[in-house]
Amino acid sequence: MDQTQTTQGGTTAATPGAQRRVLVVEDDPTIVEAIAARLRAEGFQVQTATDGPAAVDTAEAWQPDLLVLDVMLPGFDGLEVCRRVQAQRPVPVMMLTARDDETDMLVGLGVGADDYMTKPFSMRELAARVHVLLRRVERAALAAHTPRSGILRLGELEIDHAQRRVRVRGADVHLTPTEFDLLVCLANTPRAVLSREQLLAEVWDWADASGTRTVDSHIKALRRKIGAERIRTVHGVGYALETPPA
Repeated sequence: MDQTQTTQGGTTAATPGAQRRVLVVEDDPTIVEAIAARLRAEGFQVQTATDGPAAVDTAEAWQPDLLVLDVMLPGFDGLEVCRRVQAQRPVPVMMLTARDDETDMLVGLGVGADDYMTKPFSMRELAARVHVLLRRVERAALAAHTPRSGILRLGELEIDHAQRRVRVRGADVHLTPTEFDLLVCLANTPRAVLSREQLLAEVWDWADASGTRTVDSHIKALRRKIGAERIRTVHGVGYALETPPA
């Protein structure tokens, strides 16, 4: 495992943007070293782990700002790593999967992953998505401390911007930071159809059309949590948040 200097107490709360910590969990030595080298070149501190138990132990001791996490791992898989790490503390997770399997993607999003990439992928795109994911989490933290007037209510759906909480019929719904931002983006213009490219640019800060599958998978995960009937698909165009009739 790479030995990277840590701060006293293992906290990263005040880590500058250029020194964000990324834990890369991947059992293929060629891939893990390539990812680590690219992220170090981007200015990140990087630790690596090659199996599930080591990943959980390193995450607890090192307190990374983000995980790049392969699904298939020795010991126990990346989905279990994600569950255990998220139980320790919320941390953004980029999942890597060797199969273009939507079920794997939805399960990953369901256990707390924020984004995913399917192998093979370009190191340039991975590094760009890591930067975007960290910026989105930073914006979410800032928004949580910025007073906003009122709570948006759309029928039985309630969105509390200040607390970044969502309720359906009065019951709390747990959303990842990405899912919350995606819902807010749709809710800002209810019933208006937003294209996949618009959502990708607004929520992910990513302007590459190859990422539209990411939008589709997050929409499906969001539907499972708030109700499929609340998000309308306009085939060949995009999605709209449905609202009750006035």
